Amino acid sequence: EVQLVESGGGLVQAGGSLRLSCAASGFAFEDYAIGWFRQAPGKEREGVSCITRRDGSPYYADSVKGRFTISSDNANNTMYLQMNSLKPEDTAVYYCAATGILLDYGFGCARFYSPDWGQGTQVTVSS
Repeated sequence: EVQLVESGGGLVQAGGSLRLSCAASGFAFEDYAIGWFRQAPGKEREGVSCITRRDGSPYYADSVKGRFTISSDNANNTMYLQMNSLKPEDTAVYYCAATGILLDYGFGCARFYSPDWGQGTQVTVSS
C-alpha cells in the first residue's frame, strides 16, 4: 500500500522559508515520478514541482521558479521541498504525490496519471 506522509508546514512571514518533507513507503520510490502540488482556497490543485525520473531536470511552476527546490533522498524514501522567499500567494495546502504512470503528453506535473496523495500540510504566509 502506497503511503505518503507530509510534514513541515506552518505559519511564516513573507520572505521567510519552510522545508516540507514527504516520507514514502509501499512502492519503489526511485522508480516512481514524485512531486509536490498545492491547493489554495477556492482554487484548483496545481503542480508546484515534480521529478518524473525521465526528464533531464525537475519541473517547476513559473510562480515558484528560483524560490523553491525539490529534492529526493532515494536511500531514505523521502522527498523535500525547500521553499524560500515565500509570498502570501504561496499560502495553500501542499500535497506530495507519487505515480508509476506518466501520460505521453503534457510536461512535468501535468503528466502524472492517477497519483497517490499524502494527507496534505498547511502552509500559511502572512504579509
